[in-house]
Amino acid sequence: MRGQDHVFHFLSTTTPATAEADPTLDIRTNVAQTVELLEACVSAGTQHVFFASTGGAIYGPQDKAEYAETDRALPISPYGIGKLTIEHYLHYFQKTHGLSSTALRISNPYGTRQKPNKKQGLIPIALRQIALGRPVVRLGSGSMVRDYVYVEDLVRMITPLVGQATEHNLYNLGSGAGHSVSEIIESLRRVTDTDFEVRELPTPPTFVDRVVLNTARYRAEFGTTPLTALDDGVRLTYEEIREDTNA
Repeated sequence: MRGQDHVFHFLSTTTPATAEADPTLDIRTNVAQTVELLEACVSAGTQHVFFASTGGAIYGPQDKAEYAETDRALPISPYGIGKLTIEHYLHYFQKTHGLSSTALRISNPYGTRQKPNKKQGLIPIALRQIALGRPVVRLGSGSMVRDYVYVEDLVRMITPLVGQATEHNLYNLGSGAGHSVSEIIESLRRVTDTDFEVRELPTPPTFVDRVVLNTARYRAEFGTTPLTALDDGVRLTYEEIREDTNA
């Protein structure tokens, strides 16, 4: 941390699925080691920490059309609980050590350079399956709604936050629009022009049915970021995955 004015803590050792399989892993490797990271930042005189929290799991099932930063965080999954715990530790280090920080509750980012052989990210995982001629797995009926944001759009949202005083220390970052899993699958069919098989699996009990983020706080302060259309983002992602698969 020495010599670093800004630290971006965007690493997680778990996914929602792996954290649920072993909650202690999330506590030991994400929560505990984040506290160690924050201690190192204090020792090194770091000015500001940016933390990639979750906008998908942290609000929990509250049956709302969209979620704002002022809504209660009621996570029901170990992954979301861990992220909220880290947000609380950011407040603790601000109060006790003067370490300023910003928590970014990010929706469901997707796009190029996302590893499709991992267990997180519907779009890249499904596109890899399509490129390999394999069935696409769908959790539940396809009605589950998420807020998908193309990764380059997300980066353009983050960069204005860096190096200046902001009005808040917590921001929702996402597209502000919801797409069901069925709508995503239809987009994959349009882009790939492939009639792939879909296999349905049960939805995990800790998955929330609908999460769309209200980004009004961010837009009021930093303006509106032009967003990549869903099919265009899927196309860019598929082109890269297909190249890697055929290499």
